[in-house]
Amino acid sequence: MQKQAFTVADYLLTRLKQLNVTEVFQIPGDYVKNFTQALEYFDGITTIGCINELDAGYAADAYGRTRGLAAVSLQYGVSTFSALNAIAGAYVERSPVVVISATPGADDRRITKMYDVLYHHSTGNLRCDQEVFAHVTVATETLSTSAGAAEKIDNLLIAAITHKRPVYIECYEEVWGEPCLPPPDKVLKPLKRSSDPLALENAVNQAWSQITAAKHPLIFAGVEVLRHGLSGLLQDIIDASGFLYTTTSLGKTVLDEGGDKFIGTYSDAASIDSVRNLVEKSDCILTLGAIITDDYIWFVENKYADMVLATTEQIRAGYFIYQEVTMEDFMDALLIRFKKMNTYPLEVTAPPQPRYPEPWLSNSDPWWDASPQTITYNRFFQHSMQFLQQQNLLDQIVMTFGISSAMYVATNAYGLSQNSFLASAAWQIIGYETGAASGAQLGSGKRAWTVAGDGGFMMLCQSLSTLARNKLNAVIFVMSNTVYAIEQVYVNITSFEPGPEHTFNAFDILPKWDYLALAQAYGAAGFRVTTIDELNAALPQIIALTNQPALVEVVIPEKDLPRQMYRLGTES
Repeated sequence: MQKQAFTVADYLLTRLKQLNVTEVFQIPGDYVKNFTQALEYFDGITTIGCINELDAGYAADAYGRTRGLAAVSLQYGVSTFSALNAIAGAYVERSPVVVISATPGADDRRITKMYDVLYHHSTGNLRCDQEVFAHVTVATETLSTSAGAAEKIDNLLIAAITHKRPVYIECYEEVWGEPCLPPPDKVLKPLKRSSDPLALENAVNQAWSQITAAKHPLIFAGVEVLRHGLSGLLQDIIDASGFLYTTTSLGKTVLDEGGDKFIGTYSDAASIDSVRNLVEKSDCILTLGAIITDDYIWFVENKYADMVLATTEQIRAGYFIYQEVTMEDFMDALLIRFKKMNTYPLEVTAPPQPRYPEPWLSNSDPWWDASPQTITYNRFFQHSMQFLQQQNLLDQIVMTFGISSAMYVATNAYGLSQNSFLASAAWQIIGYETGAASGAQLGSGKRAWTVAGDGGFMMLCQSLSTLARNKLNAVIFVMSNTVYAIEQVYVNITSFEPGPEHTFNAFDILPKWDYLALAQAYGAAGFRVTTIDELNAALPQIIALTNQPALVEVVIPEKDLPRQMYRLGTES
């Protein structure tokens, strides 16, 4: 195809390439054809054709988490609305995604006005897409002309990389193909917001008074530290203070999980005892970049006054809230204080990290089956994590999880590398993990290691085809027990007790699938494991795959209830 001009589409693509976006996830459509045609022939960016909009949206979300920015191209109306759930999750969990679309053009609008024609994919309100996405993005734009397009595109991208959240852009369909000169030169940078000096001083003084009065201080790190590139600063604070640290589930792997200060991830009742005990004992919790969800109700109710909280939205010390103070400036100022104090760092080491077969053995509760060969959630992680450690593969994988029993069990893991645990732990999407696999692998350059509930996999099973189509050797483990276990826990946890009188609700029962046949249909390698020996035998075969995904059905008992989920269900 002969290129005739440098267009608005080319401008956006050039900017994305400058920001290290080398793949764009796509669902085709007629309105957006001028953009998708430009994308197909654009040098340096690969089109990743996806099976449906949630597949594309989850993939873009995971790519944004690992690469720092992502882009997804969607059709107007029917396509953008289908992807809305994924983009809302990216908004909540701080993943910068550029949502690209197109809208009926100038000629279409004239016809609508003259003849009262309702154009396809439209609600009748041609601003509806932008209005809806305004609720789950930090900036939106509709371009009706190429005039001023470059500046508007730049402002959108700056908003995305500054706030680490999605933005939305649509053009009149013809505008994507209109000339846009000159091409961009300098790479865009995030905006740098400065703190009010007096407010910063007051905030640090109040925080410092709480920190220095504490007998058992603790750092609680969250995902915003990772998203905003402040992991190195966090590590400096840990080193200078000597404080132990934990992370939220969403913020797991904000740092490499090594050293003698990491106590493990805190997931409320799903945490192991040593982590819970240290959090409960702490009298000052320096909470940095953490999104506090309702998974942490006990923590907020019992530790609110003991918190020193710094996020991109708020700085708080105890009950005192400070405006016009940035998280980075606050962390920098605290680091200076720690470095000046003669009494720090504290000579405190975290409890020894659990050694195989812990922490899984003590959380597995096979009262329904004494056979040591039966696979349970905890036994699956016990053996698969041992395999990854023995093969020195933990720094070569990126794990993806939707909301499931498996995610909460997985938070007990130790030894993962930085930014290698992607989970829908705040938005809590069932099915996120399978769609996220392609974006996680392409964005990180590491192998996606996905653990899905069977209910979640059934929602996004088509994503397996996206992996096969793009020759990605991601691994999808499906914990197969034919029930929405995580939902049943909160509906009626007694259903997991033995005996025919304890049954699951009909709405939580899943159909039985032939996963081996499904793998063959989608072009993946298929495995089915029903015992520990079969799992251990399959793992080396799975890891040997190079250009083909693996779908692994892990058969577990219907009533397997990991102790992590039992505690969440009974203590919440």
